[in-house]
Amino acid sequence: MSHLNGNHIPAEYLAYTRRKMGVVVALIVLCAVLFVVALALGAVRVPLAEIVRAIAGAKHKESWSIIILDIRLPHALAALIAGAGLAAAGAVMQSILRNPLGSPFTLGLSQAAAFGAAFAVMGLDAGVMQSTQINAVTIARPGLTALSAFAACMIAASIIIGIGRLRGASPEVLVLSGVAIGSLFAAGTMFLQYFADDVQLAAMVFWTFGDVGRAGWSEVGYMASVVVTGYVFFLINRWNYNAIDAGDETARALGVHVGRVRLLGMVVAAMLTAVIVAFLGVIGFVGLICPHIARRIVGDDHRFLLPTSCLTGSALLLAADTAARLILAPHVLPVAVLTSFLGAPAFLYLLLRRRAGS
Repeated sequence: MSHLNGNHIPAEYLAYTRRKMGVVVALIVLCAVLFVVALALGAVRVPLAEIVRAIAGAKHKESWSIIILDIRLPHALAALIAGAGLAAAGAVMQSILRNPLGSPFTLGLSQAAAFGAAFAVMGLDAGVMQSTQINAVTIARPGLTALSAFAACMIAASIIIGIGRLRGASPEVLVLSGVAIGSLFAAGTMFLQYFADDVQLAAMVFWTFGDVGRAGWSEVGYMASVVVTGYVFFLINRWNYNAIDAGDETARALGVHVGRVRLLGMVVAAMLTAVIVAFLGVIGFVGLICPHIARRIVGDDHRFLLPTSCLTGSALLLAADTAARLILAPHVLPVAVLTSFLGAPAFLYLLLRRRAGS
């Protein structure tokens, strides 16, 4: 037996927590390996020694410096951060809505954020349009773009929360509502595109494909600050989410302000989604499948579910981005294409499994 504040801690509980922490450590190692692989592989393969020199700041060829520090390093960091943010948002949304099919993409938040960002770029002059394949839209006013995306996101989140409060609003009803909301905002985006000129239209269509390849150091900084803040908020509320998983009445009996926790959780999830979509475009299904993978590994305890979901999301997006750069090399496939190919069958499986169990 061990002691903590004079209390005995059962050896079985210590073994339980050590197993969960072992999973988290293993996922950290996996992300580190995938991060190095993402820096090394691509149209041009970079030796591991050059990667170490570049990160350490040692002198080496200028061409290696451009490839590693100016292109691949910010892209890999963007995949790491965006995967963690989307997965954390999905895990929390599934908990507070008590909906295993919930995620920013399936509930329409990603499409709403895309509309808000498109409106800021095209209507509020928050972005600079280009006709090049790379950096089709350069965000000139990232704060305004993220704020516009967040406002549209909150409109979608408010509708979802309102529908979730209705009696008999099953998870399937929420998902169908999310489909309707996503279609509505997608129609709004197409409305903006209808009045765009040829260059703007081509740029905006390209931008709606989610891709970490458009991220630079400034975008990485913005996303990192928001995702870290959101993750800390989620972690502080981990016990509240555990209580809500047991049911609203149980949570209230334990002293949890269910309505406030649900509202603030959706607000922070919408904030994470808005910032990621504003800078990278729509990346679907990461927030849906990664929390389910994490639950299979560590269970429903949010002390371990949140970090495991984040690390799983980072690993998935890093691997998908690396594969997207290699499949059609030297051409780069948007990473959202691969995540959709992976996520759509997983979504159907979850939907059918729930139907079979009902």
